[in-house]
Amino acid sequence: MALKRNNMDFVAQNLHNKEEFAPAHTAEHLLNQTMDRMFHCGRSKDAHIERKKSKINWPMPTAPTADQIALIEQTINELIANDIAITYEYVTRDQVPANVPLDKLPENASDTLRLVRIGDYDVCACIGRHVASTGEIGSFRITSTSYKDGIFRIVYKVNNE
Repeated sequence: MALKRNNMDFVAQNLHNKEEFAPAHTAEHLLNQTMDRMFHCGRSKDAHIERKKSKINWPMPTAPTADQIALIEQTINELIANDIAITYEYVTRDQVPANVPLDKLPENASDTLRLVRIGDYDVCACIGRHVASTGEIGSFRITSTSYKDGIFRIVYKVNNE
């Protein structure tokens, strides 16, 4: 059962130094889930999310093809067009579903965690800023990709204006 907690209590215990651009950060969630569904690569190990451009890296044995990259972009834009609601659930660590990794949380994260859900498409523990629904992301465009030494990088932009 999810905890009923004051959101401010959670925020006070889980502050971090990032001020993510909510549309790009929410797109990161969609992109991570899409990549894992397509390539079974898990969530990225690092990301740099900004208003002007964002980049995410995944360790992968080979680079996706141009057709696969186009399908990634198409999938994200379809999810955006579906205007899926983003919801939050506060749980204790022992209530986190088995399929939700906790390896990206800060070491000092509280015992109460916020799960961010994008409909039935994605769920992860996260303390960042998000839009209320995917439609607020606007559009998603992959501006470049690269593959070097087993690391695949996507650079993307969102346009919510």
